[in-house]
Amino acid sequence: MLSYLLTTLLFFTPTSETLQDTVVIKEWIVPYEESRPRDPFVAPDGTVWFVGQRTGYAASLNPTSGTFRKFDLGTGAGPHNLIVDDQGMVWYAGNTRGHIGRLDPTTGAITKYPMPDPAARDPHTLVFDHNGDIWFTVQGGNFVGKLTTRTGLIELMAPTTTGARPYGIVIDSENRPWIALFGTNKLATVKQGDRTLTEIDLPRADARPRRIQITSDDKVWYVDYRGGFLGRYDPESGLFKEWPMPNGTSARPYGMAVDADDRLWFVETGPKPNQFTGFDSKTESFIPGVAVPSGGGSVRHMFYQSEANEIWFGTDANTIGRARLPDSRPL
Repeated sequence: MLSYLLTTLLFFTPTSETLQDTVVIKEWIVPYEESRPRDPFVAPDGTVWFVGQRTGYAASLNPTSGTFRKFDLGTGAGPHNLIVDDQGMVWYAGNTRGHIGRLDPTTGAITKYPMPDPAARDPHTLVFDHNGDIWFTVQGGNFVGKLTTRTGLIELMAPTTTGARPYGIVIDSENRPWIALFGTNKLATVKQGDRTLTEIDLPRADARPRRIQITSDDKVWYVDYRGGFLGRYDPESGLFKEWPMPNGTSARPYGMAVDADDRLWFVETGPKPNQFTGFDSKTESFIPGVAVPSGGGSVRHMFYQSEANEIWFGTDANTIGRARLPDSRPL
């Protein structure tokens, strides 16, 4: 089986406050050529699942053995994203066929949940809420949706802004979804018990938020793909704060994750090779970036596994990558 390409170390200035001071990136070459592997998710058993957007599959990687297993999702499925529930069922966004699918890896059986409105043609990014239900975005169709996994019921909510392009989505500690509206300079949220979106303007009219994360204090963080900023929104005070990316307006920040220490990690996709970079939300300072060994092409989404303190990502260079993070806990 094909093995990883390269391993890269990112060194931090050693201090008495750190147990480990390097980020280590390792990549595995995906054996399905030019398939755009993306959006990995670590299942409860440690298996790493991902989709092949271009060639229509869901696949798994065993990181210990380096072996892959693939499931065909059907002609034209265009899977964009997947998540795995506590029972090991794989849920994916059928981006070009207007459905959310549920794959049983034991039998290979697929159950499809079609969108109730044909205008919701392209389910985009899925996320579990605290009840095990799925909230999702529909970028081109301009919806935010909820799938109740017990019943299969799908509800759709439309932004008031035309062409808002709902994109990244996360859930806060109150089980409230937050969404980046990539087609405009706005975030959105859905109140508990409500089925309408509240839109929040970012401070700059030309900002285009793409991915989004929540720190443990329920502050909302976003990357501005167009302007090259990292931003923070405080829902309690309504205040924003933004920091220019290390590579400035050419940064093109895309994939984003937050770790257990409330450090934000993102990939600047403008530089070639892509730069895996961090930001300490407590000190409000950037952590120096490291090149993605394969070059990356674009790292589109990332998954943080807290047990191992690792971030997983897929690349347009046809790899699945793992970044082992430095331990910031004091000695």
